[in-house]
Amino acid sequence: MKRVACVTLALSLHAVCLLGAGCSRSPRDAANEVSDPVAQSARSSAVEVSSGSRPFDSHELAQGRPRVVFLGNSLTAGYGLPKEQSVPSLIQKRLDAEGYNVEVVNQGVSGDTSAGGVSRLDWSLSGDVRVLVLELGGNDGLRGLPIETTKQNLAQIITTAKQRGVRVLLTGMEAPPSHGPAYTSQFRQLFRDLAREHDVAFMPFFLEGVAGDSALNQADGIHPTAEGAAIVEQALWKSLKPILEEVRHAEAAQQRRRTDTTKTQ
Repeated sequence: MKRVACVTLALSLHAVCLLGAGCSRSPRDAANEVSDPVAQSARSSAVEVSSGSRPFDSHELAQGRPRVVFLGNSLTAGYGLPKEQSVPSLIQKRLDAEGYNVEVVNQGVSGDTSAGGVSRLDWSLSGDVRVLVLELGGNDGLRGLPIETTKQNLAQIITTAKQRGVRVLLTGMEAPPSHGPAYTSQFRQLFRDLAREHDVAFMPFFLEGVAGDSALNQADGIHPTAEGAAIVEQALWKSLKPILEEVRHAEAAQQRRRTDTTKTQ
């Protein structure tokens, strides 16, 4: 009950922030805005652009390394943190340390909704993408957007990714209590339903262990500090590592089949 109360408080503070009662954007954050019409529309009533938000460039595309793409909002982008302290950057450090030859691409855009994610999905899935970490929907809930619309948008992202052979890790989020208990419950459930219906890996709450703890959040009460981001990364890794191992084993099996075919020719 204590954790739920803390999460409720944090989301309430976030909702106030979205209404313009206390959030400000630094010049560095403003300089990193992504030119996306849908995302810009979302930003007009949502959280600010993160210093960690940027699309990857043609040089990165040319590197040819398998990719893990994080498609999300400010929580993915790493709002208020140096780029190297964002959750995707921390995952990259762990991958490097554990010997995975994988490139993490941070496609976090602050203020983005599920519709914004759909609008930039093709670009986000450019290159050799093996895994998609889908962290969207939070701003839909904060704005009280229709549950079914959010679910349809996220389902479209998941379906498109799977059709391209990309494994998906879906992360859940909570809605603020200001929209009423029915909406809050339905919003929480939509992520669980999506994970079950589309048979994808699922992390029930992206901010588990961090939301509501003032020591782990910035002054706005919702975006994690560096310490909070490290906790999110640790929890996320538990869900992500099994997927990466599946990819590794599948690639090894494919390589063995190619070798066997070559030997028999």
